Amino acid sequence: MKIVLTSVLVDDQEKALRFYRDVLGFQLKHDIPLGAHRWLTVVSPDQPDGVELVLEPDEHPAAKPFKSALVADGIPCTSFGVEDVRKEHDRLTKLGVRFTQPPVNMGPVTTAVFEDTCGNLLQIAQRH
Repeated sequence: MKIVLTSVLVDDQEKALRFYRDVLGFQLKHDIPLGAHRWLTVVSPDQPDGVELVLEPDEHPAAKPFKSALVADGIPCTSFGVEDVRKEHDRLTKLGVRFTQPPVNMGPVTTAVFEDTCGNLLQIAQRH
């Protein structure tokens, strides 16, 4: 068994695509119209056949309260691995990304947390 899809609930799929592709650097994998929404996935450019991240509309009644509670408590909805958190922090900051937690060494990892412009907090992490 392996993970092939995981989702991030977003308030606007087009805005999410611009952020996850143009700012974070993921590649578009699928963009299939489905009524009012799309089956919209991105992948790491390093693993184009790897795990797909679904940019899923937060239309379910439980989604927005769940997202708000996580943000209010400062909890990221997911984490992405990077080679160098401080370097990625600097790159994203220059692109206008708002960090809620700058890089912090936490023993075996260094992490930083930022807003995705779509109602979520995301974490980047570097293993030591």
